[in-house]
Amino acid sequence: MSFEELFDASYERVLQPPPGLPDFFEAFYRRFLMSSPEVRALFRNTDMAVQRSMLKKSFFSLVAFYASGNVDDVLHRIACLHSARHLSIKPHLYDLWLDCLTDTVKNYDWECSDDIELAWRLVLSPGITYMKFGYNHF
Repeated sequence: MSFEELFDASYERVLQPPPGLPDFFEAFYRRFLMSSPEVRALFRNTDMAVQRSMLKKSFFSLVAFYASGNVDDVLHRIACLHSARHLSIKPHLYDLWLDCLTDTVKNYDWECSDDIELAWRLVLSPGITYMKFGYNHF
């Protein structure tokens, strides 16, 4: 199975949490917020329900960038918003973001393995690299 196929299958599984567990993206944000005082400060006045909804939409742009190699308007707009000129989301936070996301996958995908974690990292890394590059360029 290709890494793209591993990612797709895993993504389908994480969207169906076991009974009693919160939505995957809610669990991710809980983990991400607990990961760093810097992250908590960035989100201190954020409506997290709205934030989760925006992440779900932008997540598809990250995946689409991997699949097509083309940046859509959503990903470009987010990169500009996160740049040093606007929200100033520091590039190192994307690595923490991805670590927290893959840690959440481990709790939500009962089939998670090293290959599945690598698949998530490979699929999301091109878009994350674009976002990090945009910090000083947009």
